[in-house]
Order: sequence, then structure tokens, then C-alpha cells
Amino acid sequence: MKQARRNIVTRSFRLVAAIALAGAAAQAFAAAPAVIRVGVASPAHGSPPGISGSSIAIAHATGAIEQEFKADNIKVEWFFFKGAGPAVNEALSNKQLDFAFQGDLPSIIGKAAGLKTRLILATGIRANLYLAVPPDSTIRKVEDLRGKRVAFFKGTNGQLPINRLLAAHGLAEKDLRVVNLDTATSQAALTTKDIDAVFGGYDLIKLRDKGVARIVYTSKGDSPVFTRQSHMLVTDDFAGKYPEQTRRFVKAVVKAARWSSDDANREEVFRMWARPGTAKLEHWKEDYEGQPLRTRLSPLFDPFLTERYKDAVEHAYQFRLIRRKFDVDTWIDRSFLNATLKELKLESYWPANPVGAFSAKAAQVSQKPVPGGSIRS
Repeated sequence: MKQARRNIVTRSFRLVAAIALAGAAAQAFAAAPAVIRVGVASPAHGSPPGISGSSIAIAHATGAIEQEFKADNIKVEWFFFKGAGPAVNEALSNKQLDFAFQGDLPSIIGKAAGLKTRLILATGIRANLYLAVPPDSTIRKVEDLRGKRVAFFKGTNGQLPINRLLAAHGLAEKDLRVVNLDTATSQAALTTKDIDAVFGGYDLIKLRDKGVARIVYTSKGDSPVFTRQSHMLVTDDFAGKYPEQTRRFVKAVVKAARWSSDDANREEVFRMWARPGTAKLEHWKEDYEGQPLRTRLSPLFDPFLTERYKDAVEHAYQFRLIRRKFDVDTWIDRSFLNATLKELKLESYWPANPVGAFSAKAAQVSQKPVPGGSIRS
């Protein structure tokens, strides 16, 4: 009888130990995701498909993130959205993404609507804004847009700098006949003269060189408040469950940013961006002329960029694009980036710009009340 009891107790201990080991194994498995899903607020172009104009584009082209997680058998899936930032927000809302490369305005709209996200590093910042018209257009300056059919992609990171630019020239969206078109459609409409003007990015230089457009404004040399800002974000859910994988993701992107930011690699960076075909090598050279790569490809949410995001929240609220404001300082999570910069000894590689950097005009314009009515994105 005693032996039988001992056998029962032994088997019970073994069962408990097995359950404990199974639980530990399950926790270890849960400590690493099977797949990391990355959303990009831009369609991919070319073969193989790619994107341009950021350190994320370099990370994607070189497989830097995939290499970081290869030994762990963690798959990295990329999703490219023709619908840009608004489409990324929908995917985030449906819990279909873990990370997203997105512009300031769509992320602000998503955050204000309740999406639980964190900004973890900047990328592709201070991108220039361009205004193009048909070659024979009478439009010569921004003020001439009054009453004209002007296209741009609402809800993306171009909308706020466009509104700031209009305000600086005594205009608002209500003074224009605004047409909400994506990048490809707006360029086609300009070519056929179905619109009078289009706001966009570096890709409008290509239309100029084809002889179907004339550039009448660029933010190059103007206040940086008229430029566009982008970043990487992570969902609260992923960062909370997988902080180590989040840090390693940031590390992979920062390595790509470090290489991309070195002006010794300037030519190769532009060549890689030119491969998808949205712009030629010489177009990238023109867009970046006079600007160090470290300025445009810095991952830092420095005081200057943080102020730009706070300014964007204020203007999004003024334009009734969001119903409530929120604290940008708590939205930005620098912990993963700071740990990476320390590990890679890059704490001083990118300069941290103060709030009033680049232009006194920047501070003046950002504080200027912006006229305009309700805008639906």
C-alpha cells in the first residue's frame, strides 16, 4: 500500500513538473512572434518591388530587417498600401500590422481616433513639397491658385504643409477647387490638363523633365514647416508583448539609417532609390542638393521634429481633421531608439536640432493662425 502511494505521489510530481515545463515552453514560444508584419504607406514599384526616399526603403531593399531575425526563424512580411496613410490606419485598426512606415498626419488621425500606437523613430523627414502646373499655365506663384482646380492626396503627410503654405500666402483650401487624388492619378490628370495644378513630392520633377509640367514652387530653401515628415510606429500590443523584438527591429532600421546617412554613400543611396522607377538618379540629386543626408535621414525625434508633430496635432485640430488633441510627448517612445544608439555607439552621430533650428520663419509660421473651414480626409 505504501509503495502504491509513493508511486502515485511520484507520478503526480512528474505530472506537475511536465505541466510546468510545458508552461515554460509556451511562455518562451510566446516571447518571440512567428511573423512581423510591416505596413508601408506607399505602393511598391519596379521589379523587384520597392520604395524610395527613406532609410526604410534601404532597409527593405537590403533585407536588413529579415537578416536581423533570420536566425530566429521569424518571418518579416511587408504590406504596401496604394491608399497611403489612411489605408494603413484601417489595417492597424483591424490588427493586421505590427509596425508601420507612415507620415505625421495619418498617424495623428489614427491616434486621435483611438489607435494604440507608439512613434519609435523618425525616417524620411523634411521631404520637399512641390507645386506643378501645365507648361502653358498662367499660374506663376502660390497666390495664383485661387479658384483653380488643385489636386493633392488628402489625409497624407502632405496635407498640413500644403495648408500651411496656402495660409502663408493668404489662402485656404476653401479658396481653391481642391480635388482629392492619389499620386499616380493626380499626375495623369495634370498631364491631360483635367486639373490646373498638383501638389506632390520629388516625382513631379519627372513630369517636368518630360515637358508636361512646370514647377512653380518647391519648399527647398523655404521654411521647413512646409516639408513633410515620416516615421516608424509600433502598436502598443506588439511592443508590450515583444519588447526585445521591437528593439531589434529598431536596431536593424538604425543600421540602415547609419549607412544611408553617410554622404560617402550618397551616390549609391540615390541609385537604390531610383531602382523602383518613380524618379531617376538625377532627380534624387536635385531634390537633395545642398542637404546633408544626415539631415533628411536622421532617426531622431529631436526637439525640432517633436515640435513639428505638436504643431501638426494643433493644425489637424484646427482643420477639424481630428476631434481631440493629445500629448505628443507621451506618444513618442524613445526607449528602443536610445538603447540602440547606445549599443551601436551612435549617440552623437546625428545632430539633435533645437526647436528653432533652420529658420526663424519656421517659428513664426508655426504660430500663425491658419484660416480655413472643415476639411474631410
